[in-house]
Amino acid sequence: MEPVKIKRPTQEELDEMGIEDWPIWEKEVSEFPWFYSEPETFYVLEGKVRVELDEGEPVEFGKGDLVTFPEGTGCTWIVQEPIRKHYRFG
Repeated sequence: MEPVKIKRPTQEELDEMGIEDWPIWEKEVSEFPWFYSEPETFYVLEGKVRVELDEGEPVEFGKGDLVTFPEGTGCTWIVQEPIRKHYRFG
C-alpha cells in the first residue's frame, strides 16, 4: 500500500493547486474510524490530528501540512485540536 504523504508546501505550490477554491471541512476534538474509497489531498488550516493506520505506523499532522491519503487506507482519526482544512477527493 502507498504511504500517507505529508509535506510543507510553499504558498506558490498552494496557489498552483488552487487550494483556496477547495471546500472546507471542520471537525471538533473527537475520534472516529475512516476508510478512503478514493484518494484525498488536504491542506490543514488549523488543528492537530493523529491518525492510527490499520496497516503501518501512525501519522501526525497539523496547521500548514499538505496531506495525501491513498485509496484503500483504513484508519482511525484522533482529532486532538479542532481541525479546519481545504480538501479534494480523487
